[in-house]
Amino acid sequence: MILKKLIGFVRVFVGILFIISGFVKLNDPVGFSFKLQEYFAPDVLNIEFLSPFALGLAIILVIVELVLGVALIIGYYKRLTMWLLLLMIIFFTFLTFYSAYFNKVTDCGCFGDALPLTPWQSFTKDVVLLIMIVFLFINIKHIKPFFSNFSRSIIIFATFIACLSFGYYVLMHLPAIDFRAYKEGVNISEGMTIPEGAPEAVFDYNWRFNINGEEKIITTQGEYPSSEGEFIGVETEVVEEGYVPPIHDFTIEKDGENFTEKFLNTPDLIVIIAYDLNKTEWNGWPVIKELTNDALKKGYSVIGLTASGDASVNDLKEKQNINFDFYFTDATTLKTIVRSNPGIVKLHNGTIIQKRHWNDADEIELEMLPSANTSLDLKLKHRLDSIARYDQLYRPILQETDEQKRKALAEELGLKPEDYSGDLWKKQRMLDTSNLKIVKRILDTQGYPGKSVVGEPSNLIALEVIEHNPIQIEQYIDLFKKAAAAGEIPKTRVAVLEDKYLMMQDKEQLYGSQAQITAANGFFIWPIKDVAMVNERRKAAGFERSIEEYVADLMGKDATFKALKLSEIKRL
Repeated sequence: MILKKLIGFVRVFVGILFIISGFVKLNDPVGFSFKLQEYFAPDVLNIEFLSPFALGLAIILVIVELVLGVALIIGYYKRLTMWLLLLMIIFFTFLTFYSAYFNKVTDCGCFGDALPLTPWQSFTKDVVLLIMIVFLFINIKHIKPFFSNFSRSIIIFATFIACLSFGYYVLMHLPAIDFRAYKEGVNISEGMTIPEGAPEAVFDYNWRFNINGEEKIITTQGEYPSSEGEFIGVETEVVEEGYVPPIHDFTIEKDGENFTEKFLNTPDLIVIIAYDLNKTEWNGWPVIKELTNDALKKGYSVIGLTASGDASVNDLKEKQNINFDFYFTDATTLKTIVRSNPGIVKLHNGTIIQKRHWNDADEIELEMLPSANTSLDLKLKHRLDSIARYDQLYRPILQETDEQKRKALAEELGLKPEDYSGDLWKKQRMLDTSNLKIVKRILDTQGYPGKSVVGEPSNLIALEVIEHNPIQIEQYIDLFKKAAAAGEIPKTRVAVLEDKYLMMQDKEQLYGSQAQITAANGFFIWPIKDVAMVNERRKAAGFERSIEEYVADLMGKDATFKALKLSEIKRL
């Protein structure tokens, strides 16, 4: 009697555990497929040829796991069910032992993100399950089926259909239950914060010394030990894990600059996430374009996050006429944020308001903001953004003197060897000439394409093209001043351009933004007209620093501003 009750308890316990484990993974099959890809990697099981089939295998495994749990409880084909359970648990036990012993995969994914387990916890769990399943296998004759044979078949069939339907739903949308750190309502900045008094990690420092020809190890908690021997090296060992915030790997970067804080403090931000543009679902981008164009007109800021390089980004922007820029974020982080490639996240000052699969782009709620501009010319914006790419195509490479770094940079930009070899200045000048013709046509026929017409930062592109063709500054400087006065472009940018033009004409500059260098005299600020009033003019133009502070930043903190005259410059 006791044996039968024990068998009944173990049977139900194992069945429920398989059902829960299967359901959690079926809720997020894409996440489980990422975990399988970790196991398939060369440094783990080295079966990378299975990686392209990871998603299909993930769905099959979790459906089988869930159906077996139901089959065990109702006693459906109990011998076949027990054999399949036994084989599955033996396989998983081997996998978790391998991960734990060799420290290959830090989380087996047994319960998805709902209950992260360490490798040894996963192995222990599988050993307990293996013992239970072997116990049931030995006592299989005591497992009595529930319901009739026909009813059991109906239950299994219904379970299978339900699993397929649910799996298809979450693939076409997003997980029904979000167990990850980036769920709706979470503030990313707060998720990265370590609370006061949180436990810190404890390390052992194993110092190796050569003492009288013999190597000895002295262990401390960090301080350098007193030893008369010759120091060889030191290795650290984690004794106690410290507090790890739920979000600890989120950054937004571009061209070596960190924009994380900026965008986490941006209200009304739409973020398009595509961890790998080479694997993206291309039929999703027309929907994304329609959504983001609408968002831009309604006053939202829009950015893209990807782990792909500039070449892939530029290819996408050209093919899909995308009107927003991309920034770099780690691929694993992007996969964690949203299980869609591309996916959509709506943020407000770092708080996740909505998160949707591209199939559900129409569910993103966009209200008309005070900064809305329904007359935004997105066609012109895209044209200017394309010009900006070619305006900077070779300039970063030309600024790099190291040949290997130059090659790596060119490849990152998607340039072929024949494109980044030879006379690059000649190639860039040809592009500048082409860009200039287009920009001049826009300026002459439409006026300055400012913030109200093409948004930010596209409103700077026409000015930058003219800046790279300084002979044209005189023709358009008044147009730029007018645009700056209307708030279409920053006054500081026009002030710098005007100073540059005046210096080219051997005239005194107005704002002190231009400096030169000579072998004999080093850095010097180009002469300034009415120098006593320069700081007032700088303030009116939007410069945050005085001329004295600017000189200290430019030439060193000990440098002092020296006002020169044109007559002195000519004698240098």
